[in-house]
Amino acid sequence: MTKPFKILGIQQIAIGGPDKTRLQKLWVDIFGLSIKSTFVSERENVDEDICALGSGPTAVEVDLMQPLDIEKKPAVHATPLNHVGLWVDDLPKAVEWMGANGVRFAPGGIRKGAAGYDITFIHPKSNDEFPIGGEGVLIELVQAPPEVVSALTPS
Repeated sequence: MTKPFKILGIQQIAIGGPDKTRLQKLWVDIFGLSIKSTFVSERENVDEDICALGSGPTAVEVDLMQPLDIEKKPAVHATPLNHVGLWVDDLPKAVEWMGANGVRFAPGGIRKGAAGYDITFIHPKSNDEFPIGGEGVLIELVQAPPEVVSALTPS
């Protein structure tokens, strides 16, 4: 089965908790990751620190997330490993092909993500119309910029 896209590597992991300062103690203070930026979204009920593991185009983003309101959805803290992000070389083609092959996407479509790249999410659960989901794991597909495509594509 020929695919019109390639999954290049891990772009990010997102870890949620009720208080991101507790997550920082391990990931920033102990592991030594640096905080690159902070992203806050009422719509996504999230206050997150975007950290870097490694450097350059092969760095992996580690997002430390807490909910803005612990009572609202999405509950970014309810599953500590919130989601895994994968670099993809052609996000629109990937979404079109995957959807045509039964992959269920979460609502929202392709949009700008916290780190500024175009993103979309594969739903953690399948349904009758779309029988392929993340089997309990939310998966973010992230459009790789040219330098990442170049760094992660075998010559």
